[in-house]
Amino acid sequence: MAPRWLLAVLLLTASNIFMTYAWYYHVKQKQWALWTAILISWAIAGVEYCLQVPANRLGHVNFGGPFTAPQLKVLQEALTLVVFAIFSITVLNEKLRNTDLLAFCLIFAAVIVAFMGPHWKGLAWINGVGAGQ
Repeated sequence: MAPRWLLAVLLLTASNIFMTYAWYYHVKQKQWALWTAILISWAIAGVEYCLQVPANRLGHVNFGGPFTAPQLKVLQEALTLVVFAIFSITVLNEKLRNTDLLAFCLIFAAVIVAFMGPHWKGLAWINGVGAGQ
């Protein structure tokens, strides 16, 4: 069986594909009434939840995974950006602007910071902030 971290990442990626479709595919469908877009989006989002919930359980430390909840969230956001960028270009036919790419890079920087952990000396002063310590 694949490592838990890999299963979590793969499931989060798959869930993000479904959620991106749920959130954005309807903007390409001008002929859909709003209620139709909502119902179709909710149906797609239901599938997304069936992937996302197991991903977070497999990945979370409380269930034997390697990630904390904040790490899972930041990882999920980074995966969302990758999936969305591909979706935007291939499905919506919208190119990313330079400012979009810069914003994405800043979020990827947040992923790096989130996974540095408490042993990185550069942020030692902040390790106890917000951690209930």
